Amino acid sequence: MRHLNLKLTIGIVIITVLSATAAAEIYTYVDENGILHFSNAPTSSRYVYAGPEIKNHRAFYRSPNGFDKHIRDAADIYGLDFALVKAVVQVESNFNPNAVSHAGAIGLMQIMPENHSAFCLHDPYNPRANIMAGTRYLKKLMKRFDNDVRLSLAAYNAGPSAVERYNGVPPYPETCKYVNRVMDFYGRYKRSER
Repeated sequence: MRHLNLKLTIGIVIITVLSATAAAEIYTYVDENGILHFSNAPTSSRYVYAGPEIKNHRAFYRSPNGFDKHIRDAADIYGLDFALVKAVVQVESNFNPNAVSHAGAIGLMQIMPENHSAFCLHDPYNPRANIMAGTRYLKKLMKRFDNDVRLSLAAYNAGPSAVERYNGVPPYPETCKYVNRVMDFYGRYKRSER
């Protein structure tokens, strides 16, 4: 019996370690049939890194379509393209409503705590509330930057003052990568809607 308990304990430790390792990096791509593929060891150049910068979390394997109703409602209310909002959610949190960035941004659309009251966001972990707040902010940025999607995404990531200071996408590697990743997912989701 003691020998069995030791094996069970070792097994639990191994599973825990493997689970923590598996959560480190997730890669995805959408194939020509609109099917989303996941991997932690990409075998093709079509895969792109999709894991958010989050801490103290377990791997999150929610369907990428799990929040579509909330995303569609928010997109309709604020007059934005569903595929664009979904792409922002993908890149910001990888559909993890419990995501917390190293900078402290929370939830599906990674809202910073200092913006919660300005966005009327009382529970940043509530998927619907977070998506509504993030979409409202994205719409505000779209208006500010004359519906220029790239500039609005750059402002979502780096702040509107940085975009205005550089009169374009700021030359920050993180922001340039962010804009390109969202635009890539935006195109994929647009194609899958057809």
